[in-house]
Amino acid sequence: MTPRVAAGIGDRLLDRALATAAGRAGAPGRIRFTELQLYYEMCRVLRPLHAVPRRLPLTPAPPVRYERFEEALRRHGAVPGLSASGPDPHPHPDPASVPAPRESREPSEVSEPSEPDLYDYGLPRLLVCQSRDVARMLLANDVHLEAACPVFAAGDLPLDPRLVTGLGRVEGATVHVLHDASADGIALTARVREAVPGVRVSSMGLVPRHATALHLISPRGPAPGPGPLALPAALEARERDWLAEGRFAEVESVPPARLLRTVLRLVRGPRTPSHSVWTGLRELRTAGFMTWPTNRPGDTRTTGDEPAPRDPVQG
Repeated sequence: MTPRVAAGIGDRLLDRALATAAGRAGAPGRIRFTELQLYYEMCRVLRPLHAVPRRLPLTPAPPVRYERFEEALRRHGAVPGLSASGPDPHPHPDPASVPAPRESREPSEVSEPSEPDLYDYGLPRLLVCQSRDVARMLLANDVHLEAACPVFAAGDLPLDPRLVTGLGRVEGATVHVLHDASADGIALTARVREAVPGVRVSSMGLVPRHATALHLISPRGPAPGPGPLALPAALEARERDWLAEGRFAEVESVPPARLLRTVLRLVRGPRTPSHSVWTGLRELRTAGFMTWPTNRPGDTRTTGDEPAPRDPVQG
């Protein structure tokens, strides 16, 4: 087999894997997804180690280079559900002071809200994403509406002081941080905590143990410098070793549907049980439906355990 024929067979295999990945990434319900999420979905099609039982910790390397994926994407053409890179979800008041995002994407201008009185209300929750593309993806799928939670990117730090003031008006307000399982990603939580003093900051991941449990695709980058890594004390020794090897797992490696479900569940918090006909009937049965209340001292009425007096009209 000549190298040209082998390359043609490889291209056809990648094209089929990309078509399958495009269908999976948008399911169910026409989910919007990023290009990097589509790449990781294609990796799962080519190497389905995500189906291995979770008790076996795995973080497999990508089975195909990103350049080969881009070639297949150009051959495929338009992909339904693929979110195009657009303007930032939220502008920064001073672009010169914005730290460079993870992939050096330039911020673009978006107009300020036309209702300034929105800043006069309390804000119970807010989400900061390390990846600007992930923030766009969550907004495109209306997570900010379903969770009643503004979504920002790490490049928007520091936040508008009016937002910080709104968080301070609500007791128990929380800023959630969604970051990669990497040394820089885990350090983002401390950065956010400094940007919103006095407000509770909660990391929703990723951390290495999430990556190994979910069998996320884990590329390998350059190993950190010889100095000690500034990592939270809650990380286990094996997680620190994993990071010290230069391993990392991006948020986009989580399947889009799972990512949306997890973000909504963690941001909204525990849900109150909904009232239904059956719960109402159970409450009536335990409350003594159509019975007299228990006698009190000096009360001549009967209790629910005693027969009620007969109606004198009926005899």
